[in-house]
Amino acid sequence: MSFFNFKGFGRNSKKNKNQQGQSPPTAISQPAPPNLSSIYSSPHNSNSKLSLRKNHSPKRNSQGSYPASHASHHRPPQQQQQLQQQQQQQHSHNTQSSSPERTQSQSQQIMFLSEPFVRTALVKGSFKTIVQLPKYVDIGEWIALNVFEFFTNLNQFYGVIAEYVTPDAYPTMNAGPHTDYLWLDANNRQVSLPASQYIDLALTWINNKVTDKHLFPTKDNIPFPQEFLRDVQRIMVQMFRVFAHIYHHHFDKIVHLSLEAHWNSFFAHFISFSKEFTIIDRKEMTPLILLIENFEKQGKIIIT
Repeated sequence: MSFFNFKGFGRNSKKNKNQQGQSPPTAISQPAPPNLSSIYSSPHNSNSKLSLRKNHSPKRNSQGSYPASHASHHRPPQQQQQLQQQQQQQHSHNTQSSSPERTQSQSQQIMFLSEPFVRTALVKGSFKTIVQLPKYVDIGEWIALNVFEFFTNLNQFYGVIAEYVTPDAYPTMNAGPHTDYLWLDANNRQVSLPASQYIDLALTWINNKVTDKHLFPTKDNIPFPQEFLRDVQRIMVQMFRVFAHIYHHHFDKIVHLSLEAHWNSFFAHFISFSKEFTIIDRKEMTPLILLIENFEKQGKIIIT
């Protein structure tokens, strides 16, 4: 099912985000569906490894912690009062200067979990029958086909809001105030990247995987390699992280374009497929677990 069919949208691949002398990142492999034309083609190769997630960043959650001074009991009352006023001013200044990104994420979360947006959908009912393996269809072919479709549609949606994902506005790749995503560079070091660079590397890496004919064979009688399912899982995890970032930071733009019904149905389809074949661990879904549980209550996603 295609949720986004009009032309002119898609990520501009002319931007090469490889910075700081990093070698091109390696993306996680995934199956390539037959008889489908990908709208995403990037000439950049990717040699970095899969990114890792870091939960509950201490830098973001250290605001407003001001230990009392041990010497305060020995100061005159006037000095104690002045010190308290200075601490209050410092606390107010730090809170105001460090809260915009957190506040924006919280407002986005309130939006995508609130009425009527949380119930808006293009497809009524659940995706159970849509994601089930059809009779007489090879499971590898079915997974490859759907993964390719998910990647194609996600790339198109990101192309719509990519111009707003600037390094200044989003200096880290995160899904709300408690989840940061780190990239593993060519030297196996965890690197914090701006959201735009992380997403570009992830999409380029996925594209390299789904167009690899060894991992996603397109000819008959060529089996899928042993690492196929492992790479599919990694690809789906990377796509989920893009979903999570967009929901937490750019859902207002999706609504402004009147695409929230398409976006919600696309996400429900993605999660339903993942649950049907047990691809993404539920712990990885934590940044959007409230939305997923809401969709489950509505019957959009079947509880398994």
